Amino acid sequence: MTITLKQAQAMISDCLEWRKANGLKPLTVAVLDSGGYLLALAREDGTSNLRPDIAQGKARGAVAMGLGSRALYERAKVEPFFIQSMNALSDGSLVPVAGGVLIKQDGAILGAVGITGDNSNNDEACAIAAIEKAGFVADGG
Repeated sequence: MTITLKQAQAMISDCLEWRKANGLKPLTVAVLDSGGYLLALAREDGTSNLRPDIAQGKARGAVAMGLGSRALYERAKVEPFFIQSMNALSDGSLVPVAGGVLIKQDGAILGAVGITGDNSNNDEACAIAAIEKAGFVADGG
């Protein structure tokens, strides 16, 4: 199974609604497929121009490593040279902090949602809420 554009756009809409309902700062949300390719992205008004790269980097790292970005953060604390090497291999596009959440179904990775704009815990909670609302399993690490 793959994530459709319609599903990706719905997850983004759900993220933005959840953000407003929970009083988070404006967000940038990226949805990537299982190959790490961008399906959909939204950058709310007032967010900086680097936010799309950060959101994609959180999601890309999760897909590429098969771990939610919170787990990548924890691994970076224990094995910083490993994560640094993975970031070098990915041309600096891996962002190992919470907010990159795998989208799973029946144990298979279908893609990831990456969010940036608030603190990393809130970014992650927002992604989890949208993924679960879409009927998938969320894995933040």
